[in-house]
Amino acid sequence: MKKIQSLTGMLDLFKDSDQHHSAEKIFRVEEILKSTFTSFNFSEIRTPALEETDLFKRSAGDSSDIVNKEIYTFLDRNKKSISLRPEGTAGVIRSIIEKKQDSLTNKFWYIGSMWRYERPQRGRFRQFNQAGVEILGYEEGVSEYELISLVCNIIQDLNLQDTTIKINHLGDPNTKKNYCNDLVSYLTPFLNELAEIEQERLQKNPLKILDSKSERTQEILKSGPILKDYLPNNNIELLKDIKKTFSSFCNIEIDHTLVRGLDYYSGFVFEASSANLGAQDSFLGGGRYDILSEKLGGKYLPAIGLAIGIERLADIANLSFKKEKVISFITITSNLEPKAFKIAHQLRMLNKSVTLDVNLSSGSLKSKLRRANKIGASHAIIIGDSELENDSILIKYLDDELKSQDTVSYDEISSFYKSL
Repeated sequence: MKKIQSLTGMLDLFKDSDQHHSAEKIFRVEEILKSTFTSFNFSEIRTPALEETDLFKRSAGDSSDIVNKEIYTFLDRNKKSISLRPEGTAGVIRSIIEKKQDSLTNKFWYIGSMWRYERPQRGRFRQFNQAGVEILGYEEGVSEYELISLVCNIIQDLNLQDTTIKINHLGDPNTKKNYCNDLVSYLTPFLNELAEIEQERLQKNPLKILDSKSERTQEILKSGPILKDYLPNNNIELLKDIKKTFSSFCNIEIDHTLVRGLDYYSGFVFEASSANLGAQDSFLGGGRYDILSEKLGGKYLPAIGLAIGIERLADIANLSFKKEKVISFITITSNLEPKAFKIAHQLRMLNKSVTLDVNLSSGSLKSKLRRANKIGASHAIIIGDSELENDSILIKYLDDELKSQDTVSYDEISSFYKSL
């Protein structure tokens, strides 16, 4: 019979997997991110993995790669078009509008799986894990500082090396429109020199051409209109002030060619990258999206957020793993199973900081002690026929060469376990 395998680009993650401990790093990164978000007084939000397809078409825009090529879309039994979420922001705003909170201020964080149909490569899979934060209801000029502070904290908390935070401003919708009109006029004579995808972007989202990887396109752009020249002074001053405020904590650059891939971004945008990630070097990005709530049928809601690729972050994080106190609980008599589980249950209630591994397998004491050593247990609590007869328990010291073992009473084992 043919074995059923996981789909391309969709990984199984568990602690003893064969992916060079990547799963353990991902789990640890998520723990640290949750702690960091909480320290900023962000609240957790969870939204469905499935949404109406129209949500992502209206939010990301028809010109985005997500909608054109990457979204997982299908019809349900009622012939309604639904999609697996390719990103988290749209679902959060949909939820806020639906719950009639689009006139309130909120600070949210989330962590969950996202899906995009693209070629799997380092740090990028078809099912991937993403964390994000959204600051809702605050006009530009305040929440930008909070968000960059958060990014600097993440870089510090995960001990990331060789990182750069690039910041830019896209202006308000009118500024963006005026610049794009002039950019189109300038690039039209060079149309035949642009790649096919850039010719499409020229019609649908000209700003994305600034992000081109083509050397020829970048050469053409050098003599074209510059976004900075279209920005009012207060936008420029915001960028300068953010750089001045945080440059002593992290490496920040003002990059006027930086744009974001989704249509809903306007105003302040940013991206964090690491030289240790190779060609696809960004691991975090975001910006302001004041127009999104109205595009989705809600009220005007000033908003800013960021998204983090967990797999990429885990790839470059320099983590310290705290060593857990592990105790192995071993029975070597079949007659004692119910009582053994009762004792194990009582011990777990006494000390939640200790991991008690109850060995469920049959086998010799020698094989069970081998497992105890393999999982890094410092002690083995052993109950056999003789211990049952004498109402006693054997403690074997696995990490102390000078001390072999002790036989103790039930009361003494409780005191011992409490003291670990």
